[in-house]
Amino acid sequence: MTAAPPGGAPEPAPGGAPEPAPPGGAPEPAPPGGAPAEPARRPDRAFAIVARRLVTCDPSRASAGDPLGVIEDAAIVVRGGAIEAVGPRREVLRPEAGVPVAIEAAGVVTPGLVDGHTHAPWVGSRDAEYAVRMAGGDYEAIAAAGGGIVASMRAVRAATAGELAGALRARLRRMAALGVTAVEAKSGYGLDEASERKQLEAVAEAGRDARLPRVVPTYLALHALPPEAGGDRAAYAGVVARSWLPAIAAAGLARYVDAYIDRSAFSVAEARPVLERARALGLGVRVHVGQFADVGGAELAADLGAASADHLEHVAPAGVAALARAGVAAALLPVASFTLRQEPPPVAALRAAGVPLIVGSDANPGTAPTESLPLALALAVRLYGLTVAEAILGATREAAAALGLGGVCGAVRPGLRADLAVWDLPHENAIVQPWGAPRALAVLRDGEVIAAAG
Repeated sequence: MTAAPPGGAPEPAPGGAPEPAPPGGAPEPAPPGGAPAEPARRPDRAFAIVARRLVTCDPSRASAGDPLGVIEDAAIVVRGGAIEAVGPRREVLRPEAGVPVAIEAAGVVTPGLVDGHTHAPWVGSRDAEYAVRMAGGDYEAIAAAGGGIVASMRAVRAATAGELAGALRARLRRMAALGVTAVEAKSGYGLDEASERKQLEAVAEAGRDARLPRVVPTYLALHALPPEAGGDRAAYAGVVARSWLPAIAAAGLARYVDAYIDRSAFSVAEARPVLERARALGLGVRVHVGQFADVGGAELAADLGAASADHLEHVAPAGVAALARAGVAAALLPVASFTLRQEPPPVAALRAAGVPLIVGSDANPGTAPTESLPLALALAVRLYGLTVAEAILGATREAAAALGLGGVCGAVRPGLRADLAVWDLPHENAIVQPWGAPRALAVLRDGEVIAAAG
């Protein structure tokens, strides 16, 4: 790449607000091998990004032989943070247009990655528990003994709002360095109203910072039972539905509500009133389903028109059929099943039924202690049998659609925001190789660089 912004992403000003954009027009193109130029900040000035290979993920450009809609020797014109034009370089960058080239990528450019399932606003470490599980310990038994989610609850409750917000901002910056420009962020480690709100307020603060990936807040209303609930799941779910959920919705702190439906978690009967209440309040629904056992969660997700059913390591054919009929996406989380030594979900059945496939990192301190969506993509291809195209689409267009961002990001086409990843890689196949290190040279949100190598 001969044109990426120098010095990486700018630091936000105190209080989380970005520094004012400097005055001036479009950047001068960088000479070959020279210092990268920074994309134009003035909304009335356009700039271009050129790429040897551009993966658009635009369905209008896709075909059976090219599901990713690839353009060789491509150009993207950006104006006011949005994509104005996309196509072959010779067509888009006619000399008379006078559009300066700000980024010249020698490798592949893709839409910014979209992480459709994370528990990002956490603090603390469960490394001791991880070591026990790697030595053969059982996750459900650890949770029943007061570890697992409840261990993270103790850390979140003990943290100040500032500590939680700071940890989240740092995590989102690291995710951006891996090519990620949008992140779904769940609460679910507070397990009481005040602590859940503290998590969601940290997400809201991060969402106001344009120098971070855009965030989609999810209130994970039913994740685990706190000790003070005395083992009464139905009563706890009732309080959530009657009191906590309406207050969180009224505060505008969530776009979606989630529930963990499984044999050691909440039942369909316990979760349904909470999720129905969420729908009545105008919030979307997403559901943890069948991580350890099929207890009917997929059918509930279908009944409620959920945006996604997540995990699905255990789902019967009837559940797959229900998801397909309702158009519910399947969020596949291979890092968690890898650390738990689980068999993969029935990917072939989901694919054959036409269920949209999403790949998420499941970033959390317990079963998926990672912040790397590219690692999840590598495992989805290796362990779940996804094609490279399915994995890339599952972390771009399909994930964006399931987060309500389909008209914002997830593809490279005119009208969407300029959320892009410029890779130090020759081909999209290489993105799903398990590098174990960032391979994004520059990551842009709304046409502004939020992460850069070096």
